[in-house]
Parts: sequence; C-alpha cells; structure tokens
Amino acid sequence: MENKMFCFQCEQTAGCTGWTGNSGVCGKNSDIAKLQDQLTGALINLATVCPESSRTKDCNELIVKGLFTTVTNVNFNEKTLLALIQQVHAKTSEFAKIDDYNMNFIWNADEDIRSLKSLILFGIRGMAAYAYHSAVLGYHDEKVNSFFYKALKILGENLEMSELLPVVLEVGEVNLSCMALLDQANTENYGTPVPTKVSYKIEKGPFIVVSGHDLKDLELLLEQTKDKGINIYTHGEMLPAHGYPELKKYSHLKGNFGTAWQNQQKEFADVPAAFLFTTNCLMPVKPSYADRVFTTEVVSYPEIVHIDEQKDFTPVIEKALELGGYKEDQLRSGINGGQSVMTGFGHGTVLGVADTVIDAVKSGKISHFFLVGGCDGARTGRNYYTEFVKQTPSDSIILTLACGKYRFNDLDLGEIGGLPRIMDMGQCNDAYSAIQVAIALSKAFDCDVNDLPLSMVLSWYEQKAVCILLTLLHLGIKNIYLGPTLPAFISPNVLNYLVENYQISPVSTPEEDLKKMI
Repeated sequence: MENKMFCFQCEQTAGCTGWTGNSGVCGKNSDIAKLQDQLTGALINLATVCPESSRTKDCNELIVKGLFTTVTNVNFNEKTLLALIQQVHAKTSEFAKIDDYNMNFIWNADEDIRSLKSLILFGIRGMAAYAYHSAVLGYHDEKVNSFFYKALKILGENLEMSELLPVVLEVGEVNLSCMALLDQANTENYGTPVPTKVSYKIEKGPFIVVSGHDLKDLELLLEQTKDKGINIYTHGEMLPAHGYPELKKYSHLKGNFGTAWQNQQKEFADVPAAFLFTTNCLMPVKPSYADRVFTTEVVSYPEIVHIDEQKDFTPVIEKALELGGYKEDQLRSGINGGQSVMTGFGHGTVLGVADTVIDAVKSGKISHFFLVGGCDGARTGRNYYTEFVKQTPSDSIILTLACGKYRFNDLDLGEIGGLPRIMDMGQCNDAYSAIQVAIALSKAFDCDVNDLPLSMVLSWYEQKAVCILLTLLHLGIKNIYLGPTLPAFISPNVLNYLVENYQISPVSTPEEDLKKMI
C-alpha cells in the first residue's frame, strides 16, 4: 500500500498497527494528517527556539491550542489547520528562521524511540485539552505551561531510551497537576457535583444537543436560550454537567441525548434539533444532519457553521427553532435499555460519605472496588466492559468516568448501604477524582494504593487516555488492565518494561480477569 499518511494515535487504527492509507477509521484523510504533522513539527520548532523570557500568555495559548487541535476527532478542516500553522510560523519567526521539524524523524525512528516519543507526544496532546479547558475558565499553571515547551523540545532531540523514559513518567506527573487545575476551575465556577439522576426522555418542542467537554460553552448557551422555549440536552462527555449546582439552576437543562461519541452518525440522523460541538469527539458529519451541526473553539469541520470567540449562538438557536423538535415526547434509552443514568459522584461527594464507605468495607458489605472507565469506541470487543460490569460481585462498587461508561451506565445494579453500585465520577479528566478517592482510602486503611481492594480496568481510545495512564504510572499504581487492544505505538520492549515494572495486563475475558482480581 502506498504510504499516503501515517497515524497510530488512536485505538481504532486499522489492524492496530499504524495506518498508511488514504483515510483513517476516524474519517481523517491523508491531507489532514499531513497538516497535523506539519503543525506538530512547527510547534516543536517554536518550543525549541522560544526563549523562556518570551513565553508570554499568547505564546502559551498557541502551544496549547496547537496541541489540542491535533487530538483525534477534533479538527477535520484544512483551512483552520493552515491558519494555525501560519500563526505558529509567525510567532517562531520572532526568534529564528528555521524549517519545521520533520515528523518522519519520529515515525521512521527505531521502534522503541518512536514508541517513547509517541507516548510523550500523545500524552501532552491529551494534557493540552485539559489545559485548554482550564484556560477558558481563567486558570493557568506555569509548571504545566513550561512542561509543554520542554516536552516538545525533547521530541526534536536525538535521545536514548534511558533519557526518554523519565520524560514519559514526567508527562504523568505534570498531567496530575493539570487535572487538579481543571478540577479546581470547574468546581470553583460551577460548584461541587452532586448525585443527579438524568433522564433519556426528550421532551416535545425545540431542543439543542451539546456535545464535547466544555462547561463554559454550555453555560453560555444556557444563558442565551433562557425563556426562548428551547430545551438543552447533553451528549457524550457533557453528561456530568448535570451534577454541577450552578448548571442545575437552569430549568431547561433537561437530560441526556444518545450515548457515546462513536454512535452519533446513527443517533443524530434526521433528528429535528441543532447539535453544538464544544470540543473533540466529532465524527465525520453525514448529509442527513449536516445542516444542523455547529462547532466552536478548536473543533472545525469543512462547510459546517463555526461559532467564533464572540460566542453568539444565534445560528444554533435559530436552527433549533426552525426545526421545531419532536411533536411528542420521545422515550429513549441507553445501550442496555435503561431510561436514565446517574452522575455527580466526584471526589467531593464520595469523600463526603467516606466514613460510610470505610465502615461498609470493614463490615464486609463492600468487598471490592472496580474503576471501569476510559474512552469508548466502535470495536466489537468493547462489549467486554458491559459484560465485566454485569459479572462483578453484588457486594462491589463500580467507579466509572469518561465516555466508556455508556457501555454499562444505564444498568440497574442496585445499592449497597444506600450507595449506588455504579458511581459516575465525571469526564475523562475526572480521573483526578478517582485518584483522590483511592489515595484517601489508602490513608484510611493505612496501606499502599496497590494493597486496596481496588482493580482498574481501562478502555483506551485516544490521547487523553494516554496522559491519564501515564499519571497512574507516575503514582506507582500497578496491575492495570488495559483494552480492548493495546496501543499500536507501544513497542514490544516498551510493553515489556511496563509489564515488568507496573504489571500492566491486556484484558482477556471478564471471567478470567475477575478471577485474577478478587
């Protein structure tokens, strides 16, 4: 096959090896892939030549925006990528006149070097998403910003495995700070999430579906749609928004539409509503709903109306009113037929009932905790996570987060001592909540996190999953089960290192894995 592009940054890479054809499974074509590589090479150059004294707010934001734009399912638009490349070139020219770093030096490197540099690159791309969301709310961390420059510069250097391995773990360390920053930004603006039941019912009348991850965009849209007779529904990773007190105040924030991101081409078809994408997880848009999709922030798609930084959502509102919504209420459900889900079990809530949890463990009412979460995707093997959760012991608790939860979050598994067995801790970045709970439990039981009755089963898809995994490794957490397939960019030697030092295991079957865990 002619090598028109090279990409292996997500789990659905064809054959789980590395895609070299004309178009990826995500819908990204070779032209877009090349522009993303060019943008990355331009960012490496900028980070290399920019003096520390010149790392201004504008320069930091350009670095973060550039990295975020190259995350899977964010941007499919040549025009916006070219404009961003030009911005990076203009900033770089203030310091030096050199060509963009050639990304083929990474993609064609020794497989172990390529593997480690990929972990660094994909990790900082994921972290950039969290830094971006924090910045939108006015929160910044100089440690995080400085590391983006350091990591990018290292990508352009000729280093050995021994020199790259510490940087890989440093990605995890800095990402922990970045997730903490975003947690602070979200809770100080919107309050500590509270347990909330969210319906799948779509009420009659005009409505807008908001996808992505950005709470600020949702808030702005809620403000602009007050008293207009338009209902607002979340989609995908926006589901946890229902748990935030300041967003719950809006009575027209009604419920959740659909399931995870990869189902949108089926779930959005011919729906009489407007759809707003605030961040990544955009699928290639089908003709049956192309006229009602809108993008904002770094998300961009050819011929789709983009809402600029002024955040005037009038086009979205007008489209919703024009379409009119359903004439009668629609009863929808999750993947397993459930008509509602729960969310809002962040670390503030869970630690608020820590005494109850600890007593339940000591009395034997809770035998085990399972963290089952991560990214969802279209691979058939992802039904593993549904079956796994179904087969967990009735006296166990399932903590979950990110869009992987849609495989099972509508299941009714009952309660233990008034606590639901499935607790949705939030978006992918809310892995921070899971970490805080694990640390608190380890202190309560005076033991190492690895000695807790806690098993982590992660579903991997794209770059944010990489930085979260690296954070867990930085914390020394072992015995993580990863699936449904291992990342294509992990070379055998790097995999062996992870297995030997952290006992990472690929998932097998729910039955076999549960036997090992309990």
